[in-house]
Formats: sequence, structure tokens, C-alpha cells
Amino acid sequence: MTVENTLQKTVITFVVLLVAAGLGWFLPVLLLPGIAVGFILGLVNSFKKEPSPPLIISYAVAEGLAIGALSGIMERVESGIVSQAVIGTLCVVGLVLLLFKSGKVRATPKLTKIFIIATLGYALFSVVNLILQVTGVVTDPWGLRSSVMIPYTSIPLGIALGIIAIVLASYSLVIDFTFIDEGSKKGLPERYGWTAAFGITVTIVWLYVEILRLISLANRR
Repeated sequence: MTVENTLQKTVITFVVLLVAAGLGWFLPVLLLPGIAVGFILGLVNSFKKEPSPPLIISYAVAEGLAIGALSGIMERVESGIVSQAVIGTLCVVGLVLLLFKSGKVRATPKLTKIFIIATLGYALFSVVNLILQVTGVVTDPWGLRSSVMIPYTSIPLGIALGIIAIVLASYSLVIDFTFIDEGSKKGLPERYGWTAAFGITVTIVWLYVEILRLISLANRR
């Protein structure tokens, strides 16, 4: 495993994701199937002891379809939002990479524990929010994120949660970069470059969705 061959695997994964996203853009009906299949494959890849390139590529296809469909729907509702989200995502990734390369940020055991706890809490909120939306308890498109305000303000809860989620996704990138750095130094088998490619893909998709949602909430306000 080297930085170079890991980068190649990451590029391959992203090219597949972008091609699938192009298809999803014109077929919004693929949003829910893409999310469902992507979620399942994401869990499978996360818990596999050995990376499986076909499963990782399949995840990229499913996630690409979902992201493309979501982006297409959002762009039709709010023109220009996708380009803003893409630029925002690239800026965050570039900044995190710059800080990592300069040695200013590193994944530490203490920060990683905080990250895990915070991410689990956010995931639990997301599940509850989804259930409330599916059951019709909350009818707003973003659920509790936009229907509940931060106490004593007129700011939607989703804006604060979005900022927190972007910080969490940024730290997740630091974990991904740390894995690549340490894996290349320790001489891990080349196949683990696919593990890194999968991790970076998951993180950047997460980051993009959070930025897209944050911009939408800010525009609505």
C-alpha cells in the first residue's frame, strides 16, 4: 500500500460514482433505491475484514445514483445549489488536506472517541427524524431540522446540526488521511488501498450532502 496506488483506487471509485451520479441526475426515481442499496453495501463494506473491490465499486454506483438523483431534484427546486455545494465540498476537503499535510491536524485516540460518540448521536437523531417523516408525524421536507428552531432564536435546528455534521465529516477525512499515511509507512498489503478509497468516498459523500442540506436550509430561512 502506497499513497500513489491508494490515490489511483480512490480516483477509480470517484469516476464510477460521478458516472452513476450523471445517470441519477436524469432519473430521480433512483433516489430511494440508490439510498437503500448504498446503505446496505456501506454496512457490508464497513464490517468486512478484507476489502472487496467489486463491493466497493458497487457501493460507488449505488451512492452515485442516489447523490445524482438528490442533486437533480434539489437543483430543480433551488437553481445553483448544486454548484455551491460542490464548491463548498472541494474547499473543505482541500483545507483539511492542507492542514493534514502541514501536520496541524491529526487523528488522536481521544478525539476519535469523541468523534464516534458524536457521530452515533447524530446518526440516532437522523434515524428518529426519518421515522417521523415516513410516519407523517413531521411533514416538512427536512423534518425536525427545519421545523424545530434553536431555543430563543428563529434559526432552524438543522443549521446548527449541519455545521456540527460538517465538522464531524471533516474529522472523518482526517481519520482517512491518517490511515493512508500510516498504512503506507507500515507497508500494509496493497489491497487495503481499497479500504482507504471506500472510506474517503463515504466521507466526501456525507460532507457533500450535509453542505447541500445546510445551503438549502439557509436559503429557506
